Amino acid sequence: MDGPHERLRAGVNHLAFTVDSRELLDRMRAESSAHGWHELFADRYPHAGGEEHVALYLENSEAFEVEVVLEAGTEG
Repeated sequence: MDGPHERLRAGVNHLAFTVDSRELLDRMRAESSAHGWHELFADRYPHAGGEEHVALYLENSEAFEVEVVLEAGTEG
């Protein structure tokens, strides 16, 4: 693709990772802005993906989105 990255165009634009503790997820949330990431859906944290889905959604200045999910079956 030519041109600047646009999150809604075709291509890699969203990566998802898992963490094994709510403590780590909360820490990532607290420290993300110091590393150039902006929280998406902050008003719905940690259930922006649904009531049964515990996750943090972040976006950087180039509009790349990262979803960090609390691993299923992990105490949260």
